[in-house]
Amino acid sequence: MRSTGVHHVDLVVSSIERSLPFYSELLGALGYHTVSEVEGERGETIWYLGGPGTAIGLREAQSEAGRYDRYRVGLHHLAFEADSRNEVDERAAWLRTQGVELESEPQEYTYLPGYYAVFFFDPDGLKLEIVHVPGLTAA
Repeated sequence: MRSTGVHHVDLVVSSIERSLPFYSELLGALGYHTVSEVEGERGETIWYLGGPGTAIGLREAQSEAGRYDRYRVGLHHLAFEADSRNEVDERAAWLRTQGVELESEPQEYTYLPGYYAVFFFDPDGLKLEIVHVPGLTAA
């Protein structure tokens, strides 16, 4: 039985040529294995990376709005669920090989018991997180 939740999240990126490979490799190890293309409301192509119960859409920017600032109105950060601490650590190791800026190394946080996460930035400066919380990961 399917539960309700977030169906998809669309992100606007400055370069699809840079961001599509980044997100495909980052999320592939977390179960996002399908890539599909859809036409957006302005005729633009949206690439959807399908994962466990949700999808991440990537579309290229059509206006110059300046550098992303997570403290303006909009998305602060996006967290992707991992099945284990080892998966968080593996993705952090991959991020380091890609030269990605980590905001913090993988560690436990006090948000919930056992909350283990790495925080980092995508090629456009969007703050992302990969997190494992025991007992919350879907089977």
